[in-house]
Amino acid sequence: MAARTLSFLALSTTASSPSGYTKPGQSSSSLPLPRNLKSDCLVNSFLGHNLSIRSSDLWSLVPKRQRSAVTVLFSLPTANPERASTEKLPKWSARAIKSFAMSELEARKLKYPNTGTEALLMGILVEGTSLAAKFLRANGITLFKVREETIKLLGKSDMYYFSPEHPPLTEPAQRALDWAVDEKLKSGETGEITTTHLLLGIWSEKESAGHKIMAALGFDDEKAKELAKSINEDVVLSDR
Repeated sequence: MAARTLSFLALSTTASSPSGYTKPGQSSSSLPLPRNLKSDCLVNSFLGHNLSIRSSDLWSLVPKRQRSAVTVLFSLPTANPERASTEKLPKWSARAIKSFAMSELEARKLKYPNTGTEALLMGILVEGTSLAAKFLRANGITLFKVREETIKLLGKSDMYYFSPEHPPLTEPAQRALDWAVDEKLKSGETGEITTTHLLLGIWSEKESAGHKIMAALGFDDEKAKELAKSINEDVVLSDR
């Protein structure tokens, strides 16, 4: 979006005024403004005027197919309809939600019809800033290796197949999400459901692709126990 704003500054050569008056030496020709951007919202800053662009006009410039990319999720799917309407449930952390969004993208990149535990695992690594992601990388489990193992295990999809915008969860992936919620509730701890909950939820699904890939890359029950010690923690980013 910033790139579009800069292009407006570069392309606009006239200042708009209520009277239509053109200052001496100022060119009366200008490039046409983009569609949906009202001329009275854009004033040339090089002539001493302020630049004012309404956010609603900028939003209209974003193609409809790209708007879903900036949609923010506030909760993750659950197989329990009663749980979905319970306000007392702990919330998912921002990193866990972003990891889930990235997992859907990874499933689409591989042209898979569903978001499985293997995609959830890749999503955690793509997000990359959580304790779970750091723990995986410290133990040699990288995004590249997981993708490679995924293709070995599940194969390549038809190159002409297009995944849905939000590939539905497989049953093991849904159980992994619900395991994370249940584990948080059983602990009695306050705070959010972290990405570590999500990763251990994947590990809990013994027959799932995600578990098999983690095991093939050296993850085991001992490492799961080690990671579980920090299950309620997450990385705190500093603005210093």
